[in-house]
Amino acid sequence: MDRPAGRARQRTGGAVSAFDRFRALLGREAVLDAGGEPGRPPRVAPDSVDAVALVLGTAHEEGWRVRVEGAGTWMPGDPPADVVLTTRRLDRIAAVAPEDLTATVDAGVPLDALRERLAERGAWIALDAPGQAARTLGSVIATATAGPLRQGFGPVRDHLLGLSVVTGDGRVVTSGGRVMKNVAGYDLGKLHTGGFGAFGVVVSAHLRLRTLPRADATFVLEAGRDALMGVLDDVRAAALQPAAVELVSPALADRPAWVLAIRLAGAPELVAADETALRAATGGRITALAPGAAAPFWRGLAVGIAAPPVTVRVGGLPSGIDTVIDLLQHQLDDIRISASPECGAVRWAGDAAADRLRHVRRALAALEAPLTLERAPWPVRRMVGHFGAYREGVGPLVESLRRTFDPGGRLVTGVSGAAGDG
Repeated sequence: MDRPAGRARQRTGGAVSAFDRFRALLGREAVLDAGGEPGRPPRVAPDSVDAVALVLGTAHEEGWRVRVEGAGTWMPGDPPADVVLTTRRLDRIAAVAPEDLTATVDAGVPLDALRERLAERGAWIALDAPGQAARTLGSVIATATAGPLRQGFGPVRDHLLGLSVVTGDGRVVTSGGRVMKNVAGYDLGKLHTGGFGAFGVVVSAHLRLRTLPRADATFVLEAGRDALMGVLDDVRAAALQPAAVELVSPALADRPAWVLAIRLAGAPELVAADETALRAATGGRITALAPGAAAPFWRGLAVGIAAPPVTVRVGGLPSGIDTVIDLLQHQLDDIRISASPECGAVRWAGDAAADRLRHVRRALAALEAPLTLERAPWPVRRMVGHFGAYREGVGPLVESLRRTFDPGGRLVTGVSGAAGDG
């Protein structure tokens, strides 16, 4: 059972509140909100890895439950907790090395601010996660929310050379990058990327960069979904190397019909060659967006898919994309859908109750297409879980990992769901 928020203000016998405790430990500027009202715990914003470790170590000792957030733009800040830890003051871009195509960045840096800083040095991080521009790097890593650029550049974990993480009891652990120190042989990068904060708080990352593309063009074609799936077969046969291939529902694209959007990025001569092949594959029907319209188009998709209260992503084989979309349309709707056919991934957004989402997850499981609950109000996350019930034998392993990295169960996150998917 969830403990009511505000418990932290009583654990010290009424003599010292959590607000006063953290203000004394971290300084006045680190406590953004005193809390005190029902459902409103104190909010602390540590500005260093050591300060994060101090917060979590103190919470572990006191038995306080901790809710972690970045900029507060992606996941609703509604789970019951005793303390809120925000990473927004972990906002340093510690190092950028364009010659090595690497960077070391704090978790609280907004992804758009990171892109701008890297562009000044001729470098690029090929992550276009859904959500608001202020969404932080740590949020993207913790939830593994890759956008359309996954087609050309891989999932979130492919952009990480190393991570630094603070466990639920305040230990600082690192892996990869410039520091090779794993804990008990675990691959920390894979464990924490997409772990939804169940195993610790991501505080910094060592990133793999790419050279800023000298050419970047987006092409769109509007038609019925069946017709566009046929066009995709022709595009595949052309053996292009697109940065992104996305199939978008009319409402999400703000167009009268479904849209096939293809992004080409890289050296100008290669982009020009792929454009010629693309136009030939589509019979000249595809249209290039004006340079000033391409970025707003992709940004609109990123923001629009996160506008409703619930967002889910579904994995599967590329050949099963049509079947997955049909199932979502039948069980939910097809108002906001963005699919990456070449990656076998579909993202849906809308409003759905926990029972309906659990039913959809079971139906997709029969197709061997796992559903991940990316964001939703806490009552839905708590019942459905980000991953839902694990396969036989996996549940005990995950719980063992949670005990290893959060031995007191202080980090509040709905990973498997309160009632499973039975």
